[in-house]
Amino acid sequence: MSIWLVMLAGGLLTFAMRFSLVFLFGELQVPAVLQRSLRFVPPAVLSAIILPDLLMPLGRMDLTSGNERMLAGLLAALVAWRTRNVLLTIALGMGALVVLQRLA
Repeated sequence: MSIWLVMLAGGLLTFAMRFSLVFLFGELQVPAVLQRSLRFVPPAVLSAIILPDLLMPLGRMDLTSGNERMLAGLLAALVAWRTRNVLLTIALGMGALVVLQRLA
């Protein structure tokens, strides 16, 4: 029974935090500099999640050509930069990773 109470409390707390931000931002005028700055939050968070996995696949820094994840990530970054197509970036990055891992 206690696990259900923890899950319910966690859900209510999460809802309250998100609702309070929506409620406050709905009433307050957010400065333009803050609005522009918030655009960079998703790429920063995504980079913080992905880069350690690409550069440290075994828990230590690996910048060698044997690091398939880093090579596939570099290809995906190049495709994203040149095409700005998310689906193509994901498809080619994952495809490159599969091919590189099969060749290793």
